[in-house]
Amino acid sequence: MIVGILKEIKTGENRVAMTPAGVEVLVQKGHAVLVETGAGTGSGFEDQAYREAGAELVADPAGIYARADMAMHVKEPQPSEYRWLRPGQIVFAYFHFAASEELTRAVLASGAVAVAYETITDKDDCLPLLTPMSEVAGRMAAQEAAKYSERAQGGRGILLGGVPGVAPATVLILGAGVVGTHAAQMACGLGAKVYLLDADLARLRHLAEVMPRNCFPMVSSPALIRELLKEADVAIGAVLLRGARAPKLVTRAMLKSMKRGAVLVDVAIDQGGCFETSRPTTHQSPTFVEEGILHYCVANMPGAVPLTSTVALTNATLPYAVELASGDWRGVARRLPGIRAGVNVALGKVTYRGVAEAFGLEYTELTDLL
Repeated sequence: MIVGILKEIKTGENRVAMTPAGVEVLVQKGHAVLVETGAGTGSGFEDQAYREAGAELVADPAGIYARADMAMHVKEPQPSEYRWLRPGQIVFAYFHFAASEELTRAVLASGAVAVAYETITDKDDCLPLLTPMSEVAGRMAAQEAAKYSERAQGGRGILLGGVPGVAPATVLILGAGVVGTHAAQMACGLGAKVYLLDADLARLRHLAEVMPRNCFPMVSSPALIRELLKEADVAIGAVLLRGARAPKLVTRAMLKSMKRGAVLVDVAIDQGGCFETSRPTTHQSPTFVEEGILHYCVANMPGAVPLTSTVALTNATLPYAVELASGDWRGVARRLPGIRAGVNVALGKVTYRGVAEAFGLEYTELTDLL
């Protein structure tokens, strides 16, 4: 198979879908790999490293899309790329379709086969390709919250961990999955008082045993969220519904009860965000203020640490890329249920229920296309 590695063009995105080491593995397995010139520069991987790994350098994305049987991105194709998508072509990337009707309809119209990193599952029904970036984003969420709590950045002027004689900040985290847990670990490490909310009681029992003593796992409810928002100096949205739009857990009315200058970090913004007032921002312009509350809603947080993120992502995606490159995508999907779960749109049909429900589109069982 011909595999194409594209340069990221989303604003502030410096990751690349495959390291030179990953390219070398694909080449050793008999695949031809095309890499767009400069694709790895933002992550610290120069073109020569890809050449030495056996890749062919291609000057422009149109050339990649025209020749590749499978095109790999980190983030979803951008509007300028829609015209290059081909019927039956595999596109392997983070899509987060439920956050963008425009993207969904464009991929539907193209007839391409969109395999989404974020919904591929493993034998334990976990999300192995979402997990590494969720780990990065969770840790970054606490890091960015600490930075934007500084007065110079528009915050209240507080240190998350406080100092002897001064109380630490209160951090409210909505969702105790991978993002929320890593955010809590970082915030606890800084010395903050952390409330970690989730609806899964078994998960909360486990976290109560393993998290630091300044972390308080609690069962989420609208009433508890309203109560804790009044106390919070930082609120982090870390809720995930697989392949579906994130629920709005914090309304504008709730926001009005918070301290002026408090910080919201919405990691769920890729799936539409879990704060009513959220809207996507970029690394170049990461924040805005609503109701006196500083919002950080960057939609590709791991793109700020591309070297770490690219290596972690390749570690996770490479085995699945090898499988997809090994034969017809239908045969791979029939054989591997984890990859089957990743096919969100195929041949002009929506094959992931959460995406169809987000926009009132017709849903087609993937098995009908296999």
